[in-house]
Amino acid sequence: MQHVPAGEDPGHGPDGVAAYLRPTAFLDCEAPNVRSFAERTVAGATTDVEKAVRLFYRVRDDWPYDPFTVRLTPQHHTASFVLDQPRAYCIPKAVLLAAAARAVGIPSGIGLADVTNHLTSERLTRMMGGNTLFVDHGFAVMRIDGKWLKAAPAFNKELCQRFGVMPTEFDGRHDAILQEFDAKGRRHMEYKAYHGTWSDVPFAKIDHDLRVAYAGSELIARADAPEVAPDRAADGDEFVTPQPSHSRAR
Repeated sequence: MQHVPAGEDPGHGPDGVAAYLRPTAFLDCEAPNVRSFAERTVAGATTDVEKAVRLFYRVRDDWPYDPFTVRLTPQHHTASFVLDQPRAYCIPKAVLLAAAARAVGIPSGIGLADVTNHLTSERLTRMMGGNTLFVDHGFAVMRIDGKWLKAAPAFNKELCQRFGVMPTEFDGRHDAILQEFDAKGRRHMEYKAYHGTWSDVPFAKIDHDLRVAYAGSELIARADAPEVAPDRAADGDEFVTPQPSHSRAR
């Protein structure tokens, strides 16, 4: 697995751009369901810009963001598995976007950063052991027309509209990271540190970092539980008081 520090061109690693096109254990872009999903999504698109934009919005909005689905197993961070889940948190969504991009020939990888969510709910803060810093926030990194771009498909549009948060938009030509302010001008997401880009999911790092940052918390207890508790929070509890959940049409 290739890792390039923050601020450096991922293509300058030992294996160059090729490392960001190959199928991997987590970015299994040759899995039939991943390839089919990607090809259906970009059908009719003629440029990498258009393909990347279509994939971004499909992943952003068809998998509602849910931080209560964190599961610390390799399976839950594998694109072919994520594809069949009804909702996901930021890292699996980034994994799906990156794998789908590779499936249609767009070099891609995984970026990680630490962010502070200034609008997080009291419940989620308690669940995270009193922490408002989200370590290893995941996003996809894609090489489009020779330029590496960050794309964070974490928060779906419906969720953002419900809680007055500006949705992250992607035009295939500029970075698309989480919004610093919400629709009312309140500080929302603050990026504290970037950790670089990986050619595959650095699962061991993610597992270690989350366990250290949220040691003894309910988040880790749930992440290790055999099943997600049936009374888990509904969409949006990372912002404000939870609302009724909804189902995603397939």
